[in-house]
Amino acid sequence: MCGIVGYVGSRQAYPILIKGLKRLEYRGYDSAGVALINEGGDLVVYKTKGKVSNLEAVCKDKDISGSTGIAHTRWATHGEPSDVNAHPHYSENRNLALIHNGIIENYLSLKEELLKLGYHFQSQTDTEVVIQLIQYIMDSHSISLEEAVPLALRNVVGAYALVVIDKNNPESMIAARKGSPLVIGVGNEEYFVGSDATPIVEFTNKVVYLEEEQIAFIKKGEPLRITDLKSVKQTAVVKELELSLSEIEKGGYPHFMLKEIFEQPRTLKASMKGRLHPELSGVKLSGIIDNRERLLKAKRFIICACGTSWHAGLIGKYIIEELTRIPVEVEYSSEFRYRKPVILKDDVVIAISQSGETADTLAAIQLAKEAGAFLFGICNVVGSSIARATDTGCYTHIGPEIGVASTKAFTAQVTTLTLIAISIAEELGTISEERKKTLTAELQTIPDKIEKILEHDEQIASLAKTFTYARNFLYLGRGYNYPVALEGALKLKEISYIHAEGYPAAEMKHGPIALIDDEMPTVVIAPKRGHYDKILSNVQEIKARKGRIISIVTEGDTDIKKISDFALEIPDTEECLTPILSVIPLQLLAYHIAIAKGRDVDQPRNLAKSVTVE
Repeated sequence: MCGIVGYVGSRQAYPILIKGLKRLEYRGYDSAGVALINEGGDLVVYKTKGKVSNLEAVCKDKDISGSTGIAHTRWATHGEPSDVNAHPHYSENRNLALIHNGIIENYLSLKEELLKLGYHFQSQTDTEVVIQLIQYIMDSHSISLEEAVPLALRNVVGAYALVVIDKNNPESMIAARKGSPLVIGVGNEEYFVGSDATPIVEFTNKVVYLEEEQIAFIKKGEPLRITDLKSVKQTAVVKELELSLSEIEKGGYPHFMLKEIFEQPRTLKASMKGRLHPELSGVKLSGIIDNRERLLKAKRFIICACGTSWHAGLIGKYIIEELTRIPVEVEYSSEFRYRKPVILKDDVVIAISQSGETADTLAAIQLAKEAGAFLFGICNVVGSSIARATDTGCYTHIGPEIGVASTKAFTAQVTTLTLIAISIAEELGTISEERKKTLTAELQTIPDKIEKILEHDEQIASLAKTFTYARNFLYLGRGYNYPVALEGALKLKEISYIHAEGYPAAEMKHGPIALIDDEMPTVVIAPKRGHYDKILSNVQEIKARKGRIISIVTEGDTDIKKISDFALEIPDTEECLTPILSVIPLQLLAYHIAIAKGRDVDQPRNLAKSVTVE
């Protein structure tokens, strides 16, 4: 969701800030703005509804000088997308400017008090309350910004990553975080701030990740100082970025989404590297080995996730239960956190999130921690909040995923869950040597089999043009491929805005069959392993009602292929591994339908890459 960039140093800030905002466009946003302390000593704010390019147009004839500045892309929560609701926000006296990601839950009560004290508000946002509160504390206590920020934040309820600048201290800024990520890049007598590392990587590979409820005092040419909300000094731990500039560029592809689809053979190899040992017919995961006793005592696994990660979790349920014979529940994090779930001390809660910052999943982790469960995280971003909040876990190691519609994260999560299932089953003794050998050997072949599917990209692009007319799609799958039907439908609606639903194929006769006619395309995932005859019957029922069928079949299939309008082939593999292959043509189909309809696939409307607020 919203993006933050900040700079203080000797360079001109504006070009760095604008470039940083463009690097953060993938997060999703509806307005953009920048605040600068210019060479004349004035604090100027320029902001507008729309894209970063709109902001550049606004700034074209303005004074954009200065070596200290902050910039922001906003995804509307409080107040509609508009120029006035865009960040940054001024304080009442216009000496301060602030940008903010997150939600201030008690903003209304704070606003009412500030209004009574004579403060005025220009926007409908919760964010403006924070900057007015900071000014009020400075004025009423006759203290500096550095002293006022901790006092103000102690009165704030909610989540935030924020940066404040003060025209009376032109070579400094203050940053703080609670529940929303913030990273500080350390340069040569200069500092960079970002909501993630993408705006920073071009300038430095040395970063400090702010921890929960920490405040950073950043000044040109001086060491970084960090305190907690009670002003107790904290240690600034400088880490080296595991990110290169090439990873956040398109590399010749027209869109990040297509690049990331085609990266999957490489990223899955990275996910398995050092973990999968086919020569030993085994899987070695440090997160399992180091916590063997706790995991082997588990009476139940609970998987918590949102969106695409939830679909991966469903597949994880099937494979973990099959191999370990331990029951698994899969929960939407947003539901889990607000009901009264039964969590036992011998439960293992597996939290899945690409970004490692998903607000609902973090809240679910906290709930499980309070109940005494063991916490296992699966995420992609090193040092993310979920990685720090869990007892152990696995990184997926796929590099940054920029496209809002997740692709390579899904296949990596499914692969990681498969490795976890094999590893635990091996420790428990619930998997035979022959079965383990077969699965580890077959996993090794999956990247090459994905390469083979990607060779049909042009065929799928041509097919996609046939279905741009459609207003609804139905996706059907059974067993391991039921969650793939859900994921295929999600991909299509996310980026093409065509309504789509995924169902277990056997449930078609319990309602969805009423929708089928000659204008209703149905995607049927029908590999030869797993309930093939049952799926064949479903396809015949659709055909009898003049439905148009796109089938995903195993290479060499004749029966379902013969009665389908269009068939896309995937290589044969073990049944539990078919989701990693069957999802690839569905990703490409969604992408090419969206392109044929003229959609912005990397930044679909209303969506954010990382949902860091409820």
